[in-house]
Amino acid sequence: MDTTKTFALIKPDAIEHKHMGEILCMIYQAGFNIIAMKMTRLSLEETKRFYGMHDGKEFFERLTNFISSGPVVAIILEKENAVEDFRTLIGLTNPEIAAEGTIRKRFAVNMTQNSIHGADSEENARKEWSFFFAERDIM
Repeated sequence: MDTTKTFALIKPDAIEHKHMGEILCMIYQAGFNIIAMKMTRLSLEETKRFYGMHDGKEFFERLTNFISSGPVVAIILEKENAVEDFRTLIGLTNPEIAAEGTIRKRFAVNMTQNSIHGADSEENARKEWSFFFAERDIM
């Protein structure tokens, strides 16, 4: 099997509402392996660096304030077709139109507090996980 990796970030709303365990269970049930995981809290400055590609967009301030408001869980996942399969598992950003059975449909509060982030490409996944993990942390 030719596996690929992707990056996920469980957001503060999911942790606050105690959905982290259920989300991790859904990830495992979808066939992903967790090869690195860390709970941390980002400062507003760190959050702005992490989401820098969105600087200038109307949602940037709202998003960065939210992500820095509580703990997050950074995860590197591995599976065949990891990026695309994970994007399918998490669902659309807007939980109102996300498909039934997706993480966001089940747990998201709104478009900002949407429980989870997933990288949109293998290249971005590598950039995103390197923000959180040193090479020695990746199994």
